[in-house]
Amino acid sequence: MNDTAVSVKGLTKVFGRKPKEAAKRLSSGTPRSELGPGVTAAVIDATFDVKQGEIFVVMGLSGSGKSTLIRTLNGLLEPTAGSIVIHGTDLATADAAEVRSVRQNHVSMVFQHFALFPHRTVLENAAFGLEVQGVPRAERLERARKVLDRVSLGQWADSLPSELSGGMQQRVGIARALTAETDILLMDEAFSALDPLIRREMQEELVELQAELGKTIIFITHDLNEAMFLGDRIAVMRDGAIVQIGTPEEILTDPANDYVAQFVQDVDRARVLTAGSVMEPARAVVPQSAGPRGALRVMRDTQTGGAFITSTGRKLEGAVIDRHVMRLVKDGQPDLASAIKRDIAMVSPETPLSDLFELSVDSTLPIAVVDENQRLLGVVPRVTILASLANVPSTTGLLPIIDPVTSVSPADIAETLEGSHA
Repeated sequence: MNDTAVSVKGLTKVFGRKPKEAAKRLSSGTPRSELGPGVTAAVIDATFDVKQGEIFVVMGLSGSGKSTLIRTLNGLLEPTAGSIVIHGTDLATADAAEVRSVRQNHVSMVFQHFALFPHRTVLENAAFGLEVQGVPRAERLERARKVLDRVSLGQWADSLPSELSGGMQQRVGIARALTAETDILLMDEAFSALDPLIRREMQEELVELQAELGKTIIFITHDLNEAMFLGDRIAVMRDGAIVQIGTPEEILTDPANDYVAQFVQDVDRARVLTAGSVMEPARAVVPQSAGPRGALRVMRDTQTGGAFITSTGRKLEGAVIDRHVMRLVKDGQPDLASAIKRDIAMVSPETPLSDLFELSVDSTLPIAVVDENQRLLGVVPRVTILASLANVPSTTGLLPIIDPVTSVSPADIAETLEGSHA
């Protein structure tokens, strides 16, 4: 099954004289700056696919071409060259009726400045997309009311937009898009006119709605932190061209060129990087069946003061530290169970790095990264968190997994293994 919602190939949009001729010159290698006076290439050879249920963010500075790009995706602007395929219809070659059909049934738009009708109530604004589709009034108002409840605006249904705050008005715009029940949402700088706190709240609400409804969202922004927070993938534009497409982590850690590297240098890395992206192999891992002696040997070989204990299927049971295990060996105990510390820090691979700070401070062990079945995938030592935030390559070597002040020396472990009785 094809999971592509929008497919864009070689899309070019030129404004000015003889746009078709200018597009051909661009495709043959003529620089944008040499097209001549009165000719502006706003989008140049853009190619990308957007998957169903994905938040695809197009990011760039003013004049990069991102707003022109989204207007071609909505059929508001006719492409000069290339194709835009949505549900089997190529907007570049479709007639006016076909373009209208795509816009009415498959694509909704959320604008930067809300674009609400001031003389209509919040409910009527939310229902407008269904009105365009010809849905009877009673049905469209009922459907709109349900969506308003979902975005916490139900009590304002009979109010006018002027009675609402900026954040609430933007919720109306989102409600209108959701009420139309199209599967694709185009959002052009949708939150940029909001105050910072309200903007952050709207970003979080959009992510929650996306998780609930599974819409395909193409989001335009000039704000890098917003792009990193929202995007499953990000396309970075410069001078009309897409210079890199990748996940937030890929954009941040492996920029395609100096422009992208400079663009992302001030991003809040703690909000972008996850435990899964910075975790390292867990070297000091002991099967519970290995017993105290096996645990001590692993700690000696890896030069660490503690070890993670796993059971069948590499399920993480907890961790032990050297001095407790040495006591078991000296006492002739064959089982590790009594020494296992089970309340250790564990996170999923998707956990943001910002959520690991407090855990790393409170724990002498590195943070364990586990899957939904509690299988041990890797660990995040404290030094790795600091190195990631500072953009310093990790050494991934023999990193201590507990505080060396409290650990026992390898010589002590060796002496215990050699001199104790089993």
